Amino acid sequence: MSERQKIAVAGATGRLGRHIVDVARERGHDVVPISRTHGVDVVTGEGLAEALTGVDTVIDAAAYPLNEQGPATDFFVASAWNLHQVGAEAGVKRLVVVSIIGIDRFTSGFLAAKKVHEQAVLEGPLPVRILRAAQFHEFVEPLLTWTRQENGVRYVPAMQTQLVAARAVAEALVDLATAGDAAGASTPPFPEIAGPRAEKLVEVAQLLADRRGESVRIEGVSDPSDPDGVAYESGGLLPGPDAILAGPTYEEWLDGEGRS
Repeated sequence: MSERQKIAVAGATGRLGRHIVDVARERGHDVVPISRTHGVDVVTGEGLAEALTGVDTVIDAAAYPLNEQGPATDFFVASAWNLHQVGAEAGVKRLVVVSIIGIDRFTSGFLAAKKVHEQAVLEGPLPVRILRAAQFHEFVEPLLTWTRQENGVRYVPAMQTQLVAARAVAEALVDLATAGDAAGASTPPFPEIAGPRAEKLVEVAQLLADRRGESVRIEGVSDPSDPDGVAYESGGLLPGPDAILAGPTYEEWLDGEGRS
């Protein structure tokens, strides 16, 4: 077992953050949840100095909720600056950041903002470790809620992905947070984590709809106006050959294995 640390988790109430909190506590670490629910705002800096007092490592899983490049970029740049500056003043030793596989191939939306986030966190005073992750299993259900439905057909983006459980990503992030100084990467290529196999979003969405008893057919659609459409469809989000592959599969996760 690694030495006990005091770990702050930014985005602690999110899909990934709540798993990070659970994993860190299960491993015996002291955890400081950071979110607006807890009275801490990484963008304005409100409550951040108090939250980071005595913290050894910050794991940054805070995310902007919409696919809007400008606002998301502003969010990430502000949060990176605050975590670095306030963290350095508080004596934080390390910043661990979750990013997204393939963002170098994308030029718009949330993925482009996340690329700027990587650049911003690498420019601060704290030592940084970045882990790039695939889309989470938890991504599919809200996607079905957002997508258009007509005449018994629901349309989802035509894209390939290698879905991974948020819990598995949380475990890898805590590993990075508590590993020795030689572990991790602060310059490209960054380590990657993905699920056991590549899948088409339309197929996993159909599986979920069937499990929920919905009488719909899922079809993949392309957006000709999206400059990144080809990258989505041609595997731009898939991991490289050295990625960590972590189970369960999406179907196993739906069956309850690893789902919480």
